Amino acid sequence: MQGQPRLQFPAVGTVAIDRPRIDIATSSHKVDVRDLTVRYGTFVALRGISLTVPQNSVFAIIGPSGSGKSTLLRALNRMHDTIPSAQVDGTVLLDGHPIYGADVDPIIMRRKIGMVFQRPNPFAQSIYDNVAYGLRYGGDHRYSRHELNNAVEAALTKAALWDEVKDRLRAPATSLSGGQQQRLCIARAIAVTPEVILMDEPASALDPIATLRIEDLMRELVDDFTIVIVTHNMQQAARVSDMTAFMTMGEGRAGELVEVGPTKDLFTSPRDPRTEEYITGRIG
Repeated sequence: MQGQPRLQFPAVGTVAIDRPRIDIATSSHKVDVRDLTVRYGTFVALRGISLTVPQNSVFAIIGPSGSGKSTLLRALNRMHDTIPSAQVDGTVLLDGHPIYGADVDPIIMRRKIGMVFQRPNPFAQSIYDNVAYGLRYGGDHRYSRHELNNAVEAALTKAALWDEVKDRLRAPATSLSGGQQQRLCIARAIAVTPEVILMDEPASALDPIATLRIEDLMRELVDDFTIVIVTHNMQQAARVSDMTAFMTMGEGRAGELVEVGPTKDLFTSPRDPRTEEYITGRIG
């Protein structure tokens, strides 16, 4: 890379950087992906993806459109189970246990690995009922009204939304702003106490202020959860993540992993020239 412009680690904006980052070398693996390939019929969407996600980390996935980032995220949530033409090969482990095992209930697995989508998707219900939904209908435990109230308050508090909505919990969720709706969706996801939260470009439809609220929230939630985020915003990846994976479109338009490593290392000293070309804007 001699003669190329020096890469600058993107500014961290308003996100606090005095919080100690995880020790990648000593952190245990929460998610372990081994030789993962996803096909839709004859089309190979992902080919041979292998990576590990440390526990209690924010793990960012970046890359150009069509490189399979969202497909990878959906494979971690077993969303391809609902697509008849989809075939998933390889291994995905959660705490060392295969999530695609024959004896694994995908509904139970999705409670352990929650999902937050690109655009806020609150149910056509009240703010309270959105957060309580998974608690009421997704598990074996029957919650008392007191337990349910406490769980809803706890989830909204963790999502930094409680103080804004505590006096109107019965109002329609759609009455909230876009940023509030996305935090409500995060509250709904964490109410069932997952172990991993997947976020597919969770701030791409939000204004800059709402985006920073979501980023701040991710750095707070990582104390309790492991977070995997897909983002097109490289400065966002630099601000919030501990580890970053760069993906690109390979042979036959299949998504492939180029490299993965600690975020600061990947942005300042990428090992693969394709990574440098992408983060400096020479390819996209």
